Amino acid sequence: MLQEEGTGSAPLLCKLLFSSFKSWDSSNVVWDMLAFIYSRFGMVHDALFVLVKMKEQNLRPSIQTYNSLLYNLRHTDIMWDVYNDIKDSGAPQSARTSSIIVDGLCGQSRFQDAVFFLRQNDGKEFAPSVVSFNTIISRSCKLGLADVAKSFFCMMLKYGILPDTYSYNILIHGLIVAGSMEEALELTDDMEKQGLQPDMVTYKIIAKGFHLLSLMSGAREIIQKMLTDEKVKPDLVTYTILICGHCQMGNIEEALRLRRDLLSSEAVRLYKKLRDKAITPSVVTFNSLIYGFCKNRKVVEARRLLDTIKLHGLEPSAVTYTTLMNAYCEEGNINKLHELLLEMNLKGIEPTLVTYTVVIKGLCKQRKVEESVQLLEDMHAKGLAPDQITYNTIIQCFCKAKDMRKAFELLDEMLIRNLEPTPATYNILIDGLCRYGDVKDADCVLVSLQERNISLTKVAYTTMIKAHCVRGDAQRAVKVFHQMVEKGFEVSIKDYSAVINRLCKRCLTNEAKYFFCIMLSDGVTPDQEIFEMMLNAFHRAGHVHSVFELLAVMIKFGLLHD
Repeated sequence: MLQEEGTGSAPLLCKLLFSSFKSWDSSNVVWDMLAFIYSRFGMVHDALFVLVKMKEQNLRPSIQTYNSLLYNLRHTDIMWDVYNDIKDSGAPQSARTSSIIVDGLCGQSRFQDAVFFLRQNDGKEFAPSVVSFNTIISRSCKLGLADVAKSFFCMMLKYGILPDTYSYNILIHGLIVAGSMEEALELTDDMEKQGLQPDMVTYKIIAKGFHLLSLMSGAREIIQKMLTDEKVKPDLVTYTILICGHCQMGNIEEALRLRRDLLSSEAVRLYKKLRDKAITPSVVTFNSLIYGFCKNRKVVEARRLLDTIKLHGLEPSAVTYTTLMNAYCEEGNINKLHELLLEMNLKGIEPTLVTYTVVIKGLCKQRKVEESVQLLEDMHAKGLAPDQITYNTIIQCFCKAKDMRKAFELLDEMLIRNLEPTPATYNILIDGLCRYGDVKDADCVLVSLQERNISLTKVAYTTMIKAHCVRGDAQRAVKVFHQMVEKGFEVSIKDYSAVINRLCKRCLTNEAKYFFCIMLSDGVTPDQEIFEMMLNAFHRAGHVHSVFELLAVMIKFGLLHD
């Protein structure tokens, strides 16, 4: 009703109340409720008008109404008028009353007045509370005044008020933002000594602090500590902090591992919830869990889940078996892989394209390339068309067996069957020629692919560059390097460093020097690592003049102070 009437409706409603409830014993409650509701809806001037009318009738507002008004006016000087009314009315104050005043003063950056107010109320019925101190500590930290916050924390102890978990969390956060990580950790230890257990918020604050300071190992320790605490478990935010930190530092593998941990732990939690509610999970649910365990290399747990499926009266699918078989293949446990394949056949579960590819991968790991080819033929006989991954797996196996002829025969077979080779196919073949064949043949393949405008990845070029460096053909390496740049691939200092490193390792110092000059002409600034590699190579070769030349270049780039 008040919202419909809107701001400025107090005079009319007060007139109605005065005529309708004047003789009622409960009129004080009705008037107080009106003032409180006006305040709750932010209609402060209407609430103040009602208070004036109440005073005229010798009616006393409740402390809840006063507190609500105080809160709305805490950033203005009118707050004091309301507070003086509270004192004059004799209304019993609550701990919240003083907390609102302190919050208002802190919001106006009047810290000295806030402290004076706390001291003034010391010894009264509602002396300074932990809430009041938390407010002033929080405001200090938000303004970046961590030292001021610490002094208020100490003052709280002098008043005999014990800090709560929130008090510690506020100050720990303030210290971390100020860069005082050691003090923050000491405060966390003190917290535990005082019998207060760090909560989820505490751990998040510290983990975020380690992230901000790029101390990801410390953040990881915090997560481990959380995992051992039965009452606290890392949540999405905690993992996200860590993942972001590792990504920013370039630790992509660690970030991805944490993401897998997060997804896996969440999946297990949901599965347990299903089980506790006596809901039978589907095969799809189990497949997802098995996939999660396999991704985290927990193959034993994944195998147990396969048995659990049967206990629920469900039948594993081809996906279930294939996922687990792939995990065994990655482990190199080919015997277990074959056991599962046999179990599939006994149950009459037809292997899929992916199943065959996994088995072929397992055979190739054992260098059983002929058996892999036989399985390829079996797939065609059953009407299953192998994909590029299947062919790439066997082609790579032939390359490792140094049988490049058979590898290229499989490439021809792919083309005959209208299966477009992927860039990975060509990467495998080029790498095979560079390692086990003739680099000149690899050059011919590269030229042929370029002439046919076949899409290649950066890997094909870096493989060729590496091969030419091994042979000591720096000029050819540079040529392929420039082709790579012309194709629009992003080239970083790491690419230059890799070439120089390979040339230096083979004592090809002149060639390394030549490539170094190319790098400078391309406008790439060398780093300390490149200089150290070249200095060591020149020193081993006894090229004293080149050493001094390089030292001069280092001084020029500010990497060596004379």
